[in-house]
Amino acid sequence: MALRITDQIELADWELTEQFIRASGPGGQNVNKVSTAVELRFEAARSPALSETVKRRLQRIAGRKWTREGALVLQVDETRSQARNREIARERLAEMVRKALEKPKRRIPTRVSQNQKRKRVEAKKKRSTVKALRGKVEE
Repeated sequence: MALRITDQIELADWELTEQFIRASGPGGQNVNKVSTAVELRFEAARSPALSETVKRRLQRIAGRKWTREGALVLQVDETRSQARNREIARERLAEMVRKALEKPKRRIPTRVSQNQKRKRVEAKKKRSTVKALRGKVEE
């Protein structure tokens, strides 16, 4: 089942692999018997749906979830339900890709005005004289 990110972008079945593993967390004794946690693996580096710039941004967003092979691995074991954990993992992946699609704003460097520099130096000098006058009084 393909995962739709936006109207233009859809991740194919071969790019996503799901593996169900035993979860820690809620579930009582059931936790020891049933594999409810999901490990969603997205082959991001090989994905034809994403451009190189989006892949780079996604790698930065993913952080430690990004593997050496260029895959994004998400582990979810929040609920007792396998189906709900699967939905949560897919939602998280979609959200990460949407975030990577946003082009970051270019930072415009600003400068400190001469007046601000002058005021800062004057304040430092004033403070310096106040501290200098705290010494012992000489007769």
